[in-house]
Amino acid sequence: MKILLATSNSGKLKEIMSILPDFEFVLCSDIECIMPEETGTTFEDNAKIKSESGFIKTGIPTLAEDSGLEIDALHGAPGIYSARYAQTPQKAIERVLNEMNNIKKRKARFVCVTSFTDNTGTHIFKGVLEGEIANEQKGSGGFGYDPIFLYDENHTTAQLSTEEKDAISHRGKALRAFKEWIYDKG
Repeated sequence: MKILLATSNSGKLKEIMSILPDFEFVLCSDIECIMPEETGTTFEDNAKIKSESGFIKTGIPTLAEDSGLEIDALHGAPGIYSARYAQTPQKAIERVLNEMNNIKKRKARFVCVTSFTDNTGTHIFKGVLEGEIANEQKGSGGFGYDPIFLYDENHTTAQLSTEEKDAISHRGKALRAFKEWIYDKG
């Protein structure tokens, strides 16, 4: 099955293709399909905006996702603004660490909402990985907030191999739910 993948984030592309190796993906950049602005107020809104737009523009079944980091002590921030929380990923990490300075309760979660639109409509899949914010960066793998997201008491998702991260991640959970659904659908 050919699927338009509505993202330009290289880290997300790598993870999606790793988790869904059986699919043939067309990238927006390959067919000059410009994605709309993310104007939603939730991860689900933003994922739907992209998948529905991609399908309407191209007629190709479209898979999109929106994901980010929610921190309880920051009232859910950075949330849907995770990718735009600072000028660079490193500056976003530094901003979070600064905002979390002296905060004892560090509960957080990675959230991923995947939206798939085809001629049967739009279908939503969600994955969550609970954890905490570390006091300092650890690890060199992954991307985004991985170096400060503790998935257990001592290790960040940046310390996992690609395969280990895919097995537990928010994106892995959402994409496996999509994969199970699409295979059941036939």
